[in-house]
Amino acid sequence: MPHIPLDENLPGITGLLNYRQDTALPIRQLTQILLRGESTLTEGERELIATVTSQGNQCKFCTAAHTAAADALLGERETAEMVKHDPENAPVSEKMKQLLEIARRVQADARTVSTGLVEKARNAGATDLEIHDTVLIAGLFCLYNKYVDGLASVTPTDPAFYDRLANILKTNGYLPSANRYASLNETK
Repeated sequence: MPHIPLDENLPGITGLLNYRQDTALPIRQLTQILLRGESTLTEGERELIATVTSQGNQCKFCTAAHTAAADALLGERETAEMVKHDPENAPVSEKMKQLLEIARRVQADARTVSTGLVEKARNAGATDLEIHDTVLIAGLFCLYNKYVDGLASVTPTDPAFYDRLANILKTNGYLPSANRYASLNETK
C-alpha cells in the first residue's frame, strides 16, 4: 500500500508523476531527452541501461517496466534478460558491455567508476557523450527507483501490464499527453 494517496489505476512511477505534475514535467522532459532524444546509442540500448540500474537497485516496478520497454524496442526478449543475469554472454557489443558495467558501478557506488573503466569503454568505441549519458541515465534511474520504492508505489505482478506500458513508452516516449495511460489497465 502506498505511503501517500495515489491513483490506484496508475501504479509505479506513473501514479507518482500524476500526483505531483509540476515536478513530473521536468522529470519526464529529462527522461525523454536521455532515452528517446538524439543519440548514437539506440533507444533499446538506453533502455538496457535503465534496466540494469533498476535491477541493481532491486526496484521491481522499474526493472519490469524497462525490461519490457527494451524488449519492445529490440523486438525480442533475450537481450534484456541476459544483460541482467549473464552480461558477459549477452548479445550486445563490447562497447555496450562496458557502458552497462559503468551503469552498474554508478548504481552500486558511483565512486567506483574509474579512469580505467572509462578507458575500457573508450577503447571499445564509446564516445565521451555516450559515457556521459550512461552515467546520467544510471543516476536518474537511481532516483526513480528510490522514488518508486520510497513511497511504496503499487507494483503490478501481471507481465501483460508491463507489455502495455512498454508499448506506450515505445510509441509515445516519456512526455505527457492526453489519455496517456488510458490503455494501461485494460485486461486482454
